[in-house]
Amino acid sequence: MSSLKKRLAPLMPYALPALPFLWMDVFIRILASGVNYFQWRMVVPSLLFSLIWIAMMVFVTRSLRPLAGRILYGVFFLAFFAVFFTNCIYYSYTGFFFSFNLVSMAGEGSAYIWNTVKNASPVIYVVSVLILASAVLALVKFPRREKNDFRGMLAVLGFFILLHTLTPFLYGRAYDTLRWDAWRNPRNVYNNFNDSNKNIKVCGLYEYAFRDLYKVLFSVKQEKTKEEEELLKDSFSEIIEHRENEYTGLFAGKNVIFLQLEGMDNWLITPEDTPNLYKLMGESFNFTEHYSYYTGGGSTFNSELAVNTGFITPVTYYQNPYSFTQNLYPYSLPNLFKNIGYRVASFHMNTGEYYSRKLNHLNWGYDAYYGLRDIGGYKDAGYELDRELILNETFYDALFCGEEPFLHYIITYTPHTPFSSESEKGQLLVKEKYGEDVPPLTEEDYARLYAGETDYMVGLMLEALEENGLLENTVIVAFADHYLYTLNDKTILDQYKQTENNLINQTPFFIWSQGLTPTEFSKVNSQLDILPTVANLFGLEHSDEVFIGNDILSPDYAGY
Repeated sequence: MSSLKKRLAPLMPYALPALPFLWMDVFIRILASGVNYFQWRMVVPSLLFSLIWIAMMVFVTRSLRPLAGRILYGVFFLAFFAVFFTNCIYYSYTGFFFSFNLVSMAGEGSAYIWNTVKNASPVIYVVSVLILASAVLALVKFPRREKNDFRGMLAVLGFFILLHTLTPFLYGRAYDTLRWDAWRNPRNVYNNFNDSNKNIKVCGLYEYAFRDLYKVLFSVKQEKTKEEEELLKDSFSEIIEHRENEYTGLFAGKNVIFLQLEGMDNWLITPEDTPNLYKLMGESFNFTEHYSYYTGGGSTFNSELAVNTGFITPVTYYQNPYSFTQNLYPYSLPNLFKNIGYRVASFHMNTGEYYSRKLNHLNWGYDAYYGLRDIGGYKDAGYELDRELILNETFYDALFCGEEPFLHYIITYTPHTPFSSESEKGQLLVKEKYGEDVPPLTEEDYARLYAGETDYMVGLMLEALEENGLLENTVIVAFADHYLYTLNDKTILDQYKQTENNLINQTPFFIWSQGLTPTEFSKVNSQLDILPTVANLFGLEHSDEVFIGNDILSPDYAGY
């Protein structure tokens, strides 16, 4: 024991000043455990980043004489303690970690800062006091040194720079940017650095703070060319307000539910497979020539982007969930409805971290994003069944039990690959329908079974609206995110669609309201036209110039 003590004795002067920094990093990691993102390959580099930052600060300050060392230690500590405390408060209030780019908007939130600090969890204050006390103790116990060791300091800094340069390689290789699942790769998260919650999990407190500040101060900002400036001036020199037509304000004041239907191809909407959707479509404004952009991957999120913002990007479609989180969207779908006093919320099976949905949806203007997997409590893949979007108690209360008026955006999931017995949700649905005696099923059989589950959810939604006295005053906007390109057997599509050209992208889009005169509209349109069309039907104040798409119901619109 005494031998071990002697060996550790040289390290003791470094252990005490390291403790406050270790505690800050550990507590931030505990806070971040609520962020639903984790990859094993980020554990080592994340911990290594924190250790090399702490080691660098401690060894550099210990290389100086007491006065200079104490001052530098105090600067390091106070700077990172300010970052630590700010992140604790900000995360506890918003569910997101703080980023330095928010400083430019500090004036907007200044009136709320004191209340936010005052109402923060007492645990934050207890931990902060302990960390401050340990830092004071480290300053008091600062060891004596007769002269500055600049050579040792340079060696420490050189070693730090070397390790700091090499550590990102431990995340593994970054995916090509044209990968829909780049958000899962910690190296892509580190390189892009545009989601504060994932960033802090990947980096730890100290690398996060450093890289975040570096990105804000030194990232190359793309400047507009003269040609682009002229184009913008010519295009937006005159803002023309939306021209009213016979459908303007038809649904003014009504509630609205958007149903973004995962993989709900035209051939799946039949009286046998999807009776509820089939009936609704027959009682609707039915846009028979609607086409959903296929982007080769990430098509679900790109539909969300198009419908909610009125924009879509032609090339960088895999980057859409990760590249535009700092943009402003004053004319987005939720913001237009919020402007007239609507509650706005979005609902999906997956976590808020998937496609950075929570970050993106709040940025678009939604008050809240609800994810079944975030709520938890499922022992199997039951959360993949669309019925849970209605049957889940939290979802039900948020959807049907709040104050009117509301805009709810529901994204379904069940008709998602794989369409086989390999899928746990498939096993659940097959057992429910056939019991133990399951006949041989094709991929098409599974696709129709999954579509039936979505239709079951629609039936539950209609019942809930009626039970809560909302059906008569609620509009349903239903559309598919993409055709069912995720089938392995493409010959299935050959039976039901024109597959040799872009007509394969034809998908359902209809707008239902009780008592509406069923009408078919045959002008060719896409997801980009849904927002301006709905804005007109609800009489929302907007300008046609702010959207790429058009009001399909306008007599001036000729279609594509």
